[in-house]
Amino acid sequence: MRTAYSVETVRAAERELMARLPEGALMQRAAAGLAAACADVLGRVYGSRVVLLVGSGDNGGDALYAGARLARRGAGVRAVLLAPGRAHAGGLAALRRAGGSVVSDARGAVELVEQADLVVDGIVGIGGKGGLRENAVPLAEAARRGRGVVVAVDLPSGGDADTGEVRGVAVRADVTVTFGAYKPGLLIDPAREYAGVVRFVGIGLETVGVRAPEAEALQHADVARLLPVPGAESDKYRRGVVGVAAGSARYPGAAVLAVGGALRGGAGAVRYVGPAGGAVLARYPETLVSERGPARAGRVQAWVVGPGAGDDAATVGEVLAADVPVLIDADGLRLAEVGAVRGRGLRGVPTLMTPHAGEAAALLGVEREEVESGRLAAVRELAARYEAAVLLKGSTTVVAEAGGGGAVRVNPTGTPWLATAGSGDVLSGLGGSLLAAGLSAVDAGSVAAYLHGLAGRFAAEGAPVAAEDVAGRIAEAWRSVVGARG
Repeated sequence: MRTAYSVETVRAAERELMARLPEGALMQRAAAGLAAACADVLGRVYGSRVVLLVGSGDNGGDALYAGARLARRGAGVRAVLLAPGRAHAGGLAALRRAGGSVVSDARGAVELVEQADLVVDGIVGIGGKGGLRENAVPLAEAARRGRGVVVAVDLPSGGDADTGEVRGVAVRADVTVTFGAYKPGLLIDPAREYAGVVRFVGIGLETVGVRAPEAEALQHADVARLLPVPGAESDKYRRGVVGVAAGSARYPGAAVLAVGGALRGGAGAVRYVGPAGGAVLARYPETLVSERGPARAGRVQAWVVGPGAGDDAATVGEVLAADVPVLIDADGLRLAEVGAVRGRGLRGVPTLMTPHAGEAAALLGVEREEVESGRLAAVRELAARYEAAVLLKGSTTVVAEAGGGGAVRVNPTGTPWLATAGSGDVLSGLGGSLLAAGLSAVDAGSVAAYLHGLAGRFAAEGAPVAAEDVAGRIAEAWRSVVGARG
């Protein structure tokens, strides 16, 4: 599990460690790791042109000390001081002793950044809020259009470490070297997109691990432990039966795709209820089709409701009245009454909602852009308002537990090619099947997103992909995860 901690938590752990170390030792650890990462990026340090963008805090001090190490190895290192009177004195002295120099001319600094082999972003630390200040913007833009590799110190300047928000101009890094602990902004878009490849450097913050993380990302081994595995005595009913109430005369394909995802999700059987039974059976003859409505369809361990449902509020209400886990998607989100969903949560019956940003914005009564720029806040607010687990789909898919507390799960898999019609229907069926197989709402959502993202990668391979292609690669994604477990 990859865990990410708030700035406050990281700062507290740093203070505890610094109290036990000689003065400046923690910064030297960080600078050594940063310098090593920069050397790896450069390949050949001797003779390379390095420009440091240095702010007023410890972030700038890390950059200066790392620059000094590179200068001692023969790099030509120039530091651009954005706050000359408040630059880290010890780091600046170390750079000068090593043969580095300071650039004072703003226009000349922009040209140096454009021509550098390596640009080190030490403008703002993890405590920064909002976009870059005006004097830093030309440098960030020069780094973006320049020829060199951009390495950010801890987090690209201009991004929010706690939320992943980017308000204004930010540095776009190729590599981010982060110290001691991951921060949510390195895992969650839009800040994640600015971070590039993230390289972790341990500096001894052992005490951070005893605190509650703000976000966490499953890895292959975590998913493998959660996947349902049938035993010797299993039959299709013991493995779980998932009911799918989806589709309409206008959108029969949604039912087919949701059933396709459900059949590949670990449950023993899939029951389908709705007007698209013919289309479902034509594609998946193993499906148990009923025309009697959800309440009389037969035993299920979980329901999926909403994909392609149109205005069928009665079916949504009937499913929500069931005392089994329910996954609500697409039209079901619009048709589900808040009170009915909250009532399930207060009774202890799991519910998983799976909106995309537009649907989440409609439920919250805000603009879509607000959801996309603040995914962490949006998913927590929805989970609290509905007393349900929420999977917020998007460039970073995040999953919050009912009530909005605890660590938010961040999905690390996927591809932009998954932004295609019907892909979410496949995800819904897959998640519902995992619910029926016995996973909790948060685990079912997290595992479904992980497998769905892998399947999307396998199906796309750098080219456009259709939703049915994604469904067809779920088994391959499942095998890849289990194989990693050994």
